[in-house]
Amino acid sequence: MLEVLQGLIQQHGQSAVIDNPQVPNQHNEGVMNEVMQGLMGGLSNQANSQGGLGSLLGLLGGSTGNGGGLMSNPIVGNIAQSVIGNLMNKFGLSNSAAAGVVGNMLPSVLGGLIDKTNDPNDSSIDIDGLMGGITGGKTSGFDFGSLLSQGADAMKDGKLDMSDLMNIAGGFMGGSRQQTQQGGGIGSLLGGLFGK
Repeated sequence: MLEVLQGLIQQHGQSAVIDNPQVPNQHNEGVMNEVMQGLMGGLSNQANSQGGLGSLLGLLGGSTGNGGGLMSNPIVGNIAQSVIGNLMNKFGLSNSAAAGVVGNMLPSVLGGLIDKTNDPNDSSIDIDGLMGGITGGKTSGFDFGSLLSQGADAMKDGKLDMSDLMNIAGGFMGGSRQQTQQGGGIGSLLGGLFGK
């Protein structure tokens, strides 16, 4: 995963950093590394926050188009603010220069990563590999691709109800919906949460 991310950083850093007269040449490499570290740290923090994994999966499992709309996502906005502050503090960039670097680079890099992750014809990275890289392997063995697929299937009718949750949970517990309902476990837990 890091190789893919580094490639995207180098690709999009050319115009945003290297060709940017507001970034002193001696800081080019450091600035690009800071964007990469800020992106990875921000995604990792989101994955480890209370309820953050679902939001992160929503971000990473979507289509980006050209990546421009990503900056309106609260996760990306938080990462951007953090990276802008770090660029100003570590490299002495002005607020406008740091914001310009981040605004040009972050959506392009993240959008490229999301597009590669969701492209069935690109085997360089998939959602499971990406999530493993973000969480440091803490989700080893968890099939995020299947979760995203099942979540999309569950939402086809426009709502997520107890039946949808039971089907998804049953699949991840290794059984069918009926086995989950009859066997207690996650089915009973979800039933208790939703009053069934």
